[in-house]
Amino acid sequence: MHRQWALLTLALAATATLGLSAEADWPQFRGLHGGVAEDDPSLPDTWGPTENIVWQIDIPGRAWSSPIVSGNHVFVTSVVNTTGVETPLKPLSQYQSRSFGGPMTGRDLETPSVPLRWVLYDIDFVTGAVRWERTLHTAVPNSKHEKNSFASETPVTDGDRVYVYLGYVGLFAFDMDGTPLWSTPMEAFEMRDGWGSASSPVVHGDRLYLVNDNLEQSFLGAYDTATGSEMWRVDRDEASNWSTPFLWDNDVRTEIVTTGSGGVRSYDLEGRSLWSLSGMSSIHVATPVARHGLLYVNSGYTADAHRPVYAIRPGASGDITLVDGATSNAYIAWAHPTLGSYNPSALVYGNYHYTLLDRGILICHDARTGEEVYPRQRVSPGGSLFTASPWAYNGKIFAISEDGDTYVVKAGPEFELLGTNSLNEWTLATPAIANGSLLIRTVSTLYRISEG
Repeated sequence: MHRQWALLTLALAATATLGLSAEADWPQFRGLHGGVAEDDPSLPDTWGPTENIVWQIDIPGRAWSSPIVSGNHVFVTSVVNTTGVETPLKPLSQYQSRSFGGPMTGRDLETPSVPLRWVLYDIDFVTGAVRWERTLHTAVPNSKHEKNSFASETPVTDGDRVYVYLGYVGLFAFDMDGTPLWSTPMEAFEMRDGWGSASSPVVHGDRLYLVNDNLEQSFLGAYDTATGSEMWRVDRDEASNWSTPFLWDNDVRTEIVTTGSGGVRSYDLEGRSLWSLSGMSSIHVATPVARHGLLYVNSGYTADAHRPVYAIRPGASGDITLVDGATSNAYIAWAHPTLGSYNPSALVYGNYHYTLLDRGILICHDARTGEEVYPRQRVSPGGSLFTASPWAYNGKIFAISEDGDTYVVKAGPEFELLGTNSLNEWTLATPAIANGSLLIRTVSTLYRISEG
């Protein structure tokens, strides 16, 4: 333990000496900058089961929520079978979702018939020891998509509390010592084909914001972080979606941007409508990202002909939908009709907008103009699938496949595959980056990885 502390202290000291700023926290899904971390020499370029692993810990149960980090706290959720026996996973090649369809429409026919226990873990960042665990809910679950989990929503923290949202149960809040502060039950709504929920909450000031798009009554809601009480709720004309809302702090105002198959809708912090944009794909998962004064929206269900990306300027009002054939207007800086990806969210790093397609294809465009920088490039020679969103630091882009292989690509105007790092475990969760470390969650294990 003392050696680990010493290594961490040396890494932080080296960062300060080089004039770089290590990102201390990763408080939400994809962090605060859409998967981009500040450069840090401690962040790893290479790793493997026995290389650059600071610690690894087995996480009981199963979930695809991402880890988050606040100071010395790493939070992660899971769902544990109360019998102590987990349903064996099928081989990846047998999953219907890998062919995007099939007679079962992606529904998991092996839904447990015994109660499951939803759990929040607080893991010590330095040692990897479980500081505390808390049971959130125990019940026999509903069905889910076989590529989903029963806890795919990522927690969020403001440094004082950690908040967990389960789309079919409600909201929960704990302090950093694990003391339960409040819980807000919510109704379970039916989702498309029983696929389950996945949209994560976000926090801004003293409010939590969450979206629940379903087949009964979709809504956007705001909740008091101190008490869990609902501040306001607005109904949405939407069906089932799985994207996380995005808080867009721009030069004009702060907006709550929501995306879905019915369109993009932006609200002010009191839930009043600001602007809207139609023309999305028929199933929507990806979360927006902002950079260069623009908002980037990515929507790309693989079976659709229309898989758009939009780059939107701040200050819009009303309906800003493009007319047929147009790729820009007063508030849309550029658009591309077939650039969107299905599960992975887009990455904007440096001057470039990167699209990672589910089938392991990377495409690069100029982030400000939308001009193509390089066309489709295959990052995975074996044709692996990708569900987790890409991330970037130290001039490199990282993309982890469902097989647990992370492909390292040189950032910039020319495609160059630099290497591959394998953990040899099924992986769909998007990693976290904090304190000079990369945290990767596989199907059974949480890894903290750092250079040296």
